Amino acid sequence: MSTYAIPEVKELTPAAVNEVMLVANGDLRQSANEVCWPAQAGLEEMLAEALRAEGITLRRAHPFNPALKHGFIHGQRMGMEVFAHIHPDAPIVVAEAVWQYSSHLLAGLQSHRGPILTVANWSGQWPGLVGMLNLNGCLRKAGVKFSTLWSKDFKDEFFKRGLRQWIREKTVTHDASHVHDFDPAGAGKAERELGVALARELRARKALLGVFDEGCMGMMNAIVEDSLMNPAGIYKERVSQSALYAAMREVTAEEAGKVRAWLDASGMKFVTGPDEETDLTDAQILDQCRMYIAALRIADQFGCDAVGIQYQQGLKDLVPASDLVEGLLNNADRPPAYSRDGRELYAGKPLPHFNEVDECAGVDAVVTNRVWTAMGLDPATTLHDVRWGEHYTGEGIDEFVWLFQISGAVPASHLIGGYKGAVSERQPPMYFRLGGGTLKGLSKPGEVVWSRVFVEDGNLNVDMGRATAIALPEEETRRRWREVTPQWPIMHALLHGVTQNQFMARHPANHVNVAYAPSAEAADKALAAKAAMFHEMGLRVYLCGVTLED
Repeated sequence: MSTYAIPEVKELTPAAVNEVMLVANGDLRQSANEVCWPAQAGLEEMLAEALRAEGITLRRAHPFNPALKHGFIHGQRMGMEVFAHIHPDAPIVVAEAVWQYSSHLLAGLQSHRGPILTVANWSGQWPGLVGMLNLNGCLRKAGVKFSTLWSKDFKDEFFKRGLRQWIREKTVTHDASHVHDFDPAGAGKAERELGVALARELRARKALLGVFDEGCMGMMNAIVEDSLMNPAGIYKERVSQSALYAAMREVTAEEAGKVRAWLDASGMKFVTGPDEETDLTDAQILDQCRMYIAALRIADQFGCDAVGIQYQQGLKDLVPASDLVEGLLNNADRPPAYSRDGRELYAGKPLPHFNEVDECAGVDAVVTNRVWTAMGLDPATTLHDVRWGEHYTGEGIDEFVWLFQISGAVPASHLIGGYKGAVSERQPPMYFRLGGGTLKGLSKPGEVVWSRVFVEDGNLNVDMGRATAIALPEEETRRRWREVTPQWPIMHALLHGVTQNQFMARHPANHVNVAYAPSAEAADKALAAKAAMFHEMGLRVYLCGVTLED
């Protein structure tokens, strides 16, 4: 007789008829989960009511934890345990009102057989929309079938129609008529030739992304496998964040002080105070200046064309936030920094930084930098979170206006007034315990090219389109800033030829890359050249809301 310890796999109880299971994924940080829980509870109440109206019961797959004061899944192991008790054929709704770590759910959702619906509340208060878009991007990369919906109050016809379709058909159909395959023949001859030449040069003289640790905040869609990136001519130099911390310790107070003095002389304002726990302090700023110099020195050491700092895990427990550093690196006009042997590093040009080590954005930043530089345009670029937006009527505008926002990595040349229009405020203690300042400002009106590189079906792809950054009345701008994170920079954006719902249904990430051009004509040409370069690099290129005509 065998003495092997053969495990017994428990038979799970199927979901009841007309019952849907709910999972609520959250942050890894207790401080964020606790503060944001009331918004999640409100979402779940509205969602349960909407499902009841359709004869469906919504049942939580994991309880509220009174000791933690929230009911979120807050770790990858917890997510695995939760899904171990959900029948694999049960219908599941993943409801998000907050930022969430997609890695917590991927193990369960990848093996789940039942229909999956991701839902977010249309609110700027906490980045629930951002969290859902990241989860959607991760699921698309992983090849997991799912549907997605969003709503302000879950009573609008768009949401109710989609919910009824999901209940009936286990899928939701969205309008994707704005998406077109890129045809190189449609690009202008000069732009096509430029894009092709730049792509061939990239393969011959390869680019290097300096990656300070991968997988920031569970964003598995932000990791690009080497086997996909390398054939296009882009490689990774993997560097630990511990190396950045060590390099910071080698930067003298005098060197860091010169960076601060340059920023003061440029007209940038710092809102400082005496309390390290709640205020931005001069000591925090000095550490950020050390990080700025250290990042440039390491990039120079390895010959990097762009860098990405994870920060949110690891460095957050050691030093102030990296966001001010990131914004400075992304700008051509920035404080001079020198190697230990006295050379000015990356003089007169940006060292593109891809926030949160989003390698998809890093690939985009390398391409943007080369195309814009070759065309004689300002190559400053950044990514933004797709944070929120509302319809606005007035001042000649009657359209849906997006609010794009990121935690400080925006280059000064994107802001009204440049450095003189920028202010640095302390990062929210909920996310950034050791503080540090942002690079906050309002993005200037102008013509924009937007894009998103993403991994799907085992290939590198890119969505591209046009936008116009606009000015809204001061009071409306202040109101919108209050609805999101007021310490961070924002952009008011009109997307060309893409509706709110089309963009949400299609966009394969929480981030979108943006770059300015001096005119609509220049932006159209830059879009064409960039698309041609991506195409020649081997990416599948999709134009969203726009077409090209030679």
